[in-house]
Amino acid sequence: MKQIYIIGMGPGKYDQMTVEAIKKIEESDIVIGYTVYTDLIKEIWPDKECLSTPMTKEYERCIMAFEEADKGKTVAMVCSGDAGVYGLTGLMLGIAPDYKDVNVKTVAGVTAALSGAAIIGAPLIHDFAVISLSDLLTPWEKIEKRLECAAIGDFCISIYNPGSKKRVDYLKKACEILLKYKSEETPCAIAKNIGRDGESYTVYTLSELKDVQVGMFETVFIGNSMTKVVDGKLVTPRGYSNE
Repeated sequence: MKQIYIIGMGPGKYDQMTVEAIKKIEESDIVIGYTVYTDLIKEIWPDKECLSTPMTKEYERCIMAFEEADKGKTVAMVCSGDAGVYGLTGLMLGIAPDYKDVNVKTVAGVTAALSGAAIIGAPLIHDFAVISLSDLLTPWEKIEKRLECAAIGDFCISIYNPGSKKRVDYLKKACEILLKYKSEETPCAIAKNIGRDGESYTVYTLSELKDVQVGMFETVFIGNSMTKVVDGKLVTPRGYSNE
């Protein structure tokens, strides 16, 4: 059977990939992905054949994977984090019916909400929402509604794609929505360069977070009404008797 593995790489370093992800990459004849991700692959497996496309060429990248698999190659389609969280699994499975002879298997990875939470403490112990502020594929009006609903529900929130050169004020706009329902003192944190050189985090209140400039290498965490700061870490109680 012709084979494609859709692989979540986590942050991208060897020791932060799952064992299954490593095995499937090593089994594959060719690795396909966004240029930044294939560069990380080449650092670990310099002899591995890689093909890449730039950002916004996701559809072409997926077709490339199926075309290579159709030639009889075992293909690893790599994504950062988990391929099923803001990744290409959905697009790949949507194309798969056009390639009946190609088997597609998803290999889970560690998404930034989880790897970032491990850095800043335990912010996601209770119910949480993951929301992207990128309006490239989702209208901002819908993002606003999701933020509002998450705040009304008192969810802890992990925010992906909080800012970019074209979206310098999106985190500010998001915080203004959340402040309608959450306290100004709500503990928050930003994890930067998760699993990579320069990894760090900073704790803020929600009112402070509103004025912070962020980019694509940061993941933002916003607590719920029970979240507190313990020894510089965000901790959300679940309700255990000794908390």
